[in-house]
Amino acid sequence: MRILTTAACLALLAGPALAQGAPAEAPSAEKADAASPPAAADLLFEHPQMKNTQVGSTLTYDYLRRSGIAKGPFGPPLNDTIKLTLEPGKTADARTIRVQMFSGQNRFPAGPFEDMPGNPVMTLFLEHHLMALAKVLEANPRYIKNAIRKGLRDDATVTPTKVSFQGREVDGWRVEIKPFANDKLADRMRGMANMTYTFVTSPAVPGELVSIEAQSKNAEGGELLEERLSYDQKAG
Repeated sequence: MRILTTAACLALLAGPALAQGAPAEAPSAEKADAASPPAAADLLFEHPQMKNTQVGSTLTYDYLRRSGIAKGPFGPPLNDTIKLTLEPGKTADARTIRVQMFSGQNRFPAGPFEDMPGNPVMTLFLEHHLMALAKVLEANPRYIKNAIRKGLRDDATVTPTKVSFQGREVDGWRVEIKPFANDKLADRMRGMANMTYTFVTSPAVPGELVSIEAQSKNAEGGELLEERLSYDQKAG
């Protein structure tokens, strides 16, 4: 069982600003519109998402993975939580983060993350996702990682959206990519070349991440993979 360290998660998709502890400010969702969206990778991995969180609080994310592929290569459905317990960082915008990634027999070692300005649940989700996907496809995880990274850098659609939070509508961003749609090896992806990744963020939500979803369906609408993570407003 591989422990996901700070370095491993940052190396997945994060840019230099987050890795060096110098987060980049993304345009505020309240002030921006479709004509001036932030860059997807900056919004997700270089923006200081933890600056709006309270030290001593716990952020809880509901996780679901299920697949209808015959013989269940992804395993049985998994419905669990990821919890981030926040401790002080070296600066006002950073946190030291203790992670409980899943529970019981599903428990997966991760962290801790020291002095983090960004939300590590982004890379925790994607690291877990790409390792499972690479195993099912018998592919090199680095190839999949690079495709997702390129999709976020070059082909992402970033649009303003509304998010329901604490009984009101708040402004947010929706990021969507289909990194394998035109891949030269798409025919080796067991029908999952149409995999769509959707990220929703909002500066009004603690940690800013609202949800992540990776989804692929076959031509008949059958579910090849649905994997999603969403902020639990009731749990914190």
